[in-house]
Amino acid sequence: MQSGLYVSLSSQMALEKRLNTIADNMANVNTTGFRATEVKFDEMVAATKNKLNTKVAFVSQGNDYLNESNGELQHTGNMLDFAVKGDAWFALDTPAGRVLTRDGRFTLKDTGELVSIRGYPVLDAGGAPIQLNTKGGEPAVGTDGIIYQDKRQVASLGLFEADISKGYLRYENSGIMTTDQPRAVVDRFNVGVEQGYLENSNVNAMREITQLIEVNRAFESVSSLMRDSEDSFKEAVQTLGGSR
Repeated sequence: MQSGLYVSLSSQMALEKRLNTIADNMANVNTTGFRATEVKFDEMVAATKNKLNTKVAFVSQGNDYLNESNGELQHTGNMLDFAVKGDAWFALDTPAGRVLTRDGRFTLKDTGELVSIRGYPVLDAGGAPIQLNTKGGEPAVGTDGIIYQDKRQVASLGLFEADISKGYLRYENSGIMTTDQPRAVVDRFNVGVEQGYLENSNVNAMREITQLIEVNRAFESVSSLMRDSEDSFKEAVQTLGGSR
């Protein structure tokens, strides 16, 4: 009976984590460039067996990973709005270090520096802040990320990749900091930039709501099972106590 309680408790902990990720995803359903968080759960078999000599399996607390599907592109017509095509990221220079993002809402400072919506410098492929000419005319950006002013190449938007499966941390808005060192993308025909577009969040609101209902039902089911186990344990104790 005690094994059943431990298994139920591990299940509730896993469901709570999934519930938290669903809540975070729903909160960012309209966040530009946001990628949903998913959770992978594994079965863990205890090293010891119960009194019936049966192995006891628990549910792990789960490992987070990013849903790598691309969000829909929305046309804005703003020459300083950009969307990444393919599996790559823009890079920003922040107080915490290099941050990857797919939020391409950029602006131009009076000094000519291209910055994110939070004011962080946007980096080129070499990892340096992008500097434009404030008097050089409206920038035009090709699908390869090269920036032109007055038909002359002046800079290029850096596109980066990293192995996110090695670990990551969320950073503000839709940014992430990866354990794996980001690398500039070179010679990739399936990666590029779209000027005048933004990428919407890839969160599927209907799917998240459906999973929310399923998780709540599962939580209630496990809670009911725990109550039944506790009642059975109490009855057994009372019966044994009364027989002495």
